[in-house]
Amino acid sequence: MTGTDVDPTPDRPESDDESRNQLTDDDALTVESALVGDDLEIGYPTSEKPVVECSRIDIPAGEVTALVGPNGSGKSTLLKSLSNHLQPETGTIRLDGDALQSFDRKTLARELGVLLQETDSLGTITVEDLAYHGRYPHRGFFDSITREDRRAVDRALELTGIEHLRDAELGQLSGGQKQLAWIAMVFAQETDVLLLDEPTTFLDVYHQFRVLETIRERNAREGVTVAVVLHDISQAARFADYLIAMRDGVLYDWGPPDEVVTEQLLADVFNVEATVQYEPELQVLPKRALPDDSR
Repeated sequence: MTGTDVDPTPDRPESDDESRNQLTDDDALTVESALVGDDLEIGYPTSEKPVVECSRIDIPAGEVTALVGPNGSGKSTLLKSLSNHLQPETGTIRLDGDALQSFDRKTLARELGVLLQETDSLGTITVEDLAYHGRYPHRGFFDSITREDRRAVDRALELTGIEHLRDAELGQLSGGQKQLAWIAMVFAQETDVLLLDEPTTFLDVYHQFRVLETIRERNAREGVTVAVVLHDISQAARFADYLIAMRDGVLYDWGPPDEVVTEQLLADVFNVEATVQYEPELQVLPKRALPDDSR
């Protein structure tokens, strides 16, 4: 599957907004996209050339999409642009058909929840107070906390499984508990789209699974669209509906895990020789690192 396959359905004419937010899978079924990027070149003021170049990227609505690739492949840079934290040098990113730049900050925060790697150090704030920070897009500056705010925060703490930590300060928590607290804040925001940058980094295996299972449960319960950057392709294949594989700032492949994850991809993208088993479930069995000149 490729992100450039636009649905050619002839039965009825489509508006430009409809057609550019759709693509088709290998079975010619239409896939609606919540986020779409077209003709993107993304860089930083200190970079001489773009870090990411992408003719088209789609984040399917109501699904979990994992961005995978080695260090320096452009995953986090792309996510920053999708979240409106880094303006592309060229191209357009649209959320439900509207350009990101057309949203004011508060309106966008009601539609798009974002958790980047660079979280503020808030050691003395409690877990509950952090979750209430997620409610700022829904309140005026001087508005009091409402019943709806309390419901959203209680629900976020329940979904992340940290109700018992609501009065604990962030500085008292383990790395995994702290990450779940930040995710609770984003859940309390109650957006239809979530963008998460490496939420499992530096966590032990238990908390890696807790974080991913929590994200998956939110998607299953409410149909929330998720795009998440992950390093571990085995975890990504297990938890995601779609993968976007990146190498050297460009998209290598896009589609369901059982179509994207191949031994050739592992060699080309991750420089690893591995065996891929598809039954009874997809598994990646690494064998060895390939020589640097094997790409």
